[in-house]
Amino acid sequence: MRSICIIALAAGATATALAPPASAAPAPPPTQPVSALLAQLRSLYQKTEEASEAYNATEEKLKKQRAKVDKLNEDLAETRIALTASRDAAGRLAREQYRGTASPLSPYVTFLLSGDPQQALDQSHQWHRAADRRAVTVDRLTAGEKRSATLASEARDALNVQQTLAATQKQQRDTVQKHLSDVERLLSSLNGAQLAELQRLEAGQADDAQRRFLASAPLIGSRAPSAAGAKAIDFAYRQLGKPYLWGAEGPESFDCSGLTSQAWAHAGDAIPRTSQEQWASLPRVPLNELRPGDLVLYFEGATHVALYIGNGMVIQAPRTGDRVKISPVAGNPLLGAVRPDSGQASLASYEPPTGS
Repeated sequence: MRSICIIALAAGATATALAPPASAAPAPPPTQPVSALLAQLRSLYQKTEEASEAYNATEEKLKKQRAKVDKLNEDLAETRIALTASRDAAGRLAREQYRGTASPLSPYVTFLLSGDPQQALDQSHQWHRAADRRAVTVDRLTAGEKRSATLASEARDALNVQQTLAATQKQQRDTVQKHLSDVERLLSSLNGAQLAELQRLEAGQADDAQRRFLASAPLIGSRAPSAAGAKAIDFAYRQLGKPYLWGAEGPESFDCSGLTSQAWAHAGDAIPRTSQEQWASLPRVPLNELRPGDLVLYFEGATHVALYIGNGMVIQAPRTGDRVKISPVAGNPLLGAVRPDSGQASLASYEPPTGS
């Protein structure tokens, strides 16, 4: 069953977390019981994942904001080109009027003073057309200047929002890295016996949680996924063994929601990037009605997510120092489940990928 892989984490944390400053004194060996150490580690991991998912959410907002800024800048450039053309047209009309090709007198007065009524009528029509052109050009110029000013203001505001999001993301990144340093510092302070006891204790707790869950909520859902769910599961199986890396969406490493979102994107059904958005926006399903392909959410804040593969098991990208793996569904505190392919029928027959 699931274990914390403490020994692997102790070795891997150096490569994946920020190391403490070289001048920092080594942490003294902890004196609290191993159960308290395990609770402390779990709390640190949960805080890290919360910060990681917050970082991911801000990254998604940043992507949309960058696209908005780019679109506004494109629209502004096009508007300024059109405005230049309108100004050129207005300048040509002004020069024509100055040279006398546009009449300074009213058409009625010109008709009275003309010796040739027909010629006066023709000139009147020309002057009317010229006046119409001037009115259209002036209106276009006025509208273009107004739109250019509006777009310039919107572009500045959008850029300010983008810069604020970037600053927020940097703070979130620093928070993640701080928690990872705390994890590494705690692990490096433990001796081999403590690490082995941590691993044994967590494995036992995970087994107990799984037994309680299956006893309290016998699984009655379909054992077969939908066609799309089968594709998502196949993708997830092919990622087994790849390292966890916060903020990663593949192809070489994943975080928890990076794995689930990419699995369903591979299945042709785009879902939100973060675990919180997946929980908030996708159709919910009772935990005892899970079918392969569903997403299982954990912790009160929906800060962790895994892909259900059947038989009470999930594929997940667990946390820093660990790798994409198969775990019992109740290995973390359960929040609920969602179904990206709600409304799609289960396959009549299904053979899970090799290794299930």
